[in-house]
Amino acid sequence: MKTAELRQAFLSFFEENGHKIVPSSTLVPQDDPTLLFTNAGMNQFKDPLLGRSDPGYTRATSAQRCVRAGGKHNDLENVGYTARHHTFFEMMGNFSFGDYFKDETIDFAWRFITQVLKLPTEKIWVTVHPSDDESRRIWIEDIGVPAERVIDLEENFWTMGDTGPCGPCTELFYDHGDEVEGGPPGSPEEDGDRYIEFWNLVFPQYDRSADGTLTPLPKPGVDTGMGLERISAIMQGVHSNYETDLFRNLLAAAGKFAGINSVEDAIDNPSVRVIADHIRSCAFLIADGVIPGNEDRAYVLRRIIRRALRHGNKLDIREPFFHKLVAVLVAEMGQAYPILVEQQAHVEEVLRAEEARFSETLNQGMELLEKHLESLQGNTLSGDVVFQLYDTYGFPADLTADVARERNLEVDMAGFETAMEAQRSRGRAAASFSTSLAQRVSVASSVDFLGYDGVSDEAEIEALFDLEGKSVSSLQAGQRGVVVLNRTPFYAESGGQVGDQGVLTAGDTRFQVEDTLLTGNQHMHIGKLQAGNLAVHDDVLAEVDADRRDRIRANHSATHLLHAALRRVLGDHVQQKGSLVNDEKLRFDFSHSAALSTEQLTAIEELVNSRIQENSAVETALMRYDDAVSKGAMALFGEKYSDQVRVLTMGNGYSVELCGGTHVARTGDIGLLKITAETGIAAGIRRIEAVTGNGALSLIRDTDLLLENLSQILKVGRSELLERVQNTLQENKQLHKQLAEVSQKMAASQGSDLASQSVDINGVNFLASEVEGDNKAMMQTLDTLRSQLGECVVVLAQVNAGKVGAVVGVSKKVVDKVSAPDIMATFGPLVGAKGGGRPDLARAGGGDNPSGLADAFAAAERFVAQRLG
Repeated sequence: MKTAELRQAFLSFFEENGHKIVPSSTLVPQDDPTLLFTNAGMNQFKDPLLGRSDPGYTRATSAQRCVRAGGKHNDLENVGYTARHHTFFEMMGNFSFGDYFKDETIDFAWRFITQVLKLPTEKIWVTVHPSDDESRRIWIEDIGVPAERVIDLEENFWTMGDTGPCGPCTELFYDHGDEVEGGPPGSPEEDGDRYIEFWNLVFPQYDRSADGTLTPLPKPGVDTGMGLERISAIMQGVHSNYETDLFRNLLAAAGKFAGINSVEDAIDNPSVRVIADHIRSCAFLIADGVIPGNEDRAYVLRRIIRRALRHGNKLDIREPFFHKLVAVLVAEMGQAYPILVEQQAHVEEVLRAEEARFSETLNQGMELLEKHLESLQGNTLSGDVVFQLYDTYGFPADLTADVARERNLEVDMAGFETAMEAQRSRGRAAASFSTSLAQRVSVASSVDFLGYDGVSDEAEIEALFDLEGKSVSSLQAGQRGVVVLNRTPFYAESGGQVGDQGVLTAGDTRFQVEDTLLTGNQHMHIGKLQAGNLAVHDDVLAEVDADRRDRIRANHSATHLLHAALRRVLGDHVQQKGSLVNDEKLRFDFSHSAALSTEQLTAIEELVNSRIQENSAVETALMRYDDAVSKGAMALFGEKYSDQVRVLTMGNGYSVELCGGTHVARTGDIGLLKITAETGIAAGIRRIEAVTGNGALSLIRDTDLLLENLSQILKVGRSELLERVQNTLQENKQLHKQLAEVSQKMAASQGSDLASQSVDINGVNFLASEVEGDNKAMMQTLDTLRSQLGECVVVLAQVNAGKVGAVVGVSKKVVDKVSAPDIMATFGPLVGAKGGGRPDLARAGGGDNPSGLADAFAAAERFVAQRLG
């Protein structure tokens, strides 16, 4: 049975038995930003299994794409060297949310493998947890599996964590026969390949408390997982997943790049297997919105790509190849996963760019690694070497460890971590003032933030600090310091939004707040006491600069609309990678591999402004994190969220995000958005800058004035302005060309005239002279002279705007006696010029003593005569 048929047979069987077929979720978990990748079929069903949500059905089945290549679940180092480890795999499963339990689950499993797949019953072995009498009874008494093939294993118990839902599981194994080495599960020989686990039936039926007590759940669930690759190998009668139809075409294509034309030889080659596996995980991750980078998911993707490229290098593949395998993968899996077809061009472009980037340093890094391995004393590679390869050549540590493993060598990972920590410490030492001040100011209390509802309110001073973070009892007029209040309308810098400014007043006392920063759960009001004095427990009126706050709010709300528009125009792979929101502009960083076209930028701008013009209400709501995500709110990976989160909805559901910043009341309050720049800031990361409201109007007015001035200067109407500018540029280009031709003729003529002025110094023609024209003309004159004088030394100088530029040319047959930089070192100081170059050519500029030219020429001639004498 082919893999595609097997996948469909599984889904169809469970659909016929009352299960809803649920499409695979993305590899980037949308409901759990703390999870690196989707690594099991149950990830998207976690809330229904725990009784937290009702999906509208009680039975489900899916074929879920999964990645295990980072964090706790990491198979990366084994991939390519074993028959069944993969970075990417498909997990087929059936799930019950309080509907059926062990009887039906085991019956479904047995009927599918014996009636649909028609596996021989005598080949099936089963494991159960020692305490799970019910599952053991069902297998032996109801299903009829012989008792000697039902094995108790203590490890057959599933937990989600130290506390919470848990329960026993029962696993199904296939016996490949006594011609394959290995023993039954639980035996000393269980690590062999004879008995292969292919289906795990999990029964979350208890709630574990902190003291270990197991309390039965009111509605126990069912969570099963069958590895598609493993069951395919069983059904196709092979012992390695790489021998299945799912991999053969990929292996063949990868092998051809390495000159391996036999599919069987490709299957047997670990490096080809690595490449075939890795193109699957890389392509699906990019299709699901991950872009190679240096943090979190992005770095795991980069590690996988670079591991594949290193194995390509090992196979002596010297052409870009990895991105070319995407088409083969699309042909293999595109029907089951249409997202691969939709994103094919994007995936190929991202991989092509990453391949080009790493190829520049791969060979250099491998050469350095080989040198260290050749000179290695003992069998452990130094952690400093691993760090150097990582820091200088972009080699992930596990890539270096992979190479060492192939040579049966150890790697000093502790030393690598020490070097990494030293680098992090250097980074922390360079922390900004705000970060270091926040670390020094220690306040146990939590502030009552009032800024969502207003910009002024009364408050009491809880603490005062100087700018060194030292606690003080009072501040006097003229002193700078930090004021901590029990309640405040001032927003503290967070989530890309800058802190508020304003004043704290009490009678004649006035403290100018220049910035507001976070420290723990408190806000630091940083500024200068302009009049009066402040003491702990004083009451003050806290007033935010309302006009500035309004501009910030408009810019922040605009970033949410911009984010939504980017995803609609460019695709769902777009994810926020950073932002800055202040009172002057907004800046938004996002994942995307290519520069945006004018048409795309126009479409994005129009989408945002259409939502602004709708003037819909901006709605905020506090809710549980899980509820917010289930309603479609976007959460950022790596962000820490509390149980209660603030959900911001704009444009009647157009944008729904978790956000703690301050925002406009209606989208119309933004006024207008105008994009001012779009640039790349890192591999796979783009940046858009924009202005809103009056800032956008000012930009439009300035642009309008510029166009009007240009129209007047060029004496044409605005409709004819573009054509006139293009014509002027073309005329200018022609004039430059003509000027270059004249300059070249002048240089040739000047060179011919000067050649007769050369003097002979021991068989070498020496010429030193001032010439006319610019630097380009001087270089052309030098070329003419060198072609006419044969073995020669030529020193030329020109003066423009009172500054001396010079060039020295030395024939290659003469450089072993006198070099151009040495001559320039004699000539340059006498005219105030500085420079250098290679042995046959040196340049200098910036000379501020034109009157010294005659002496400089003479000194150069004496120096050359001395060297050639």
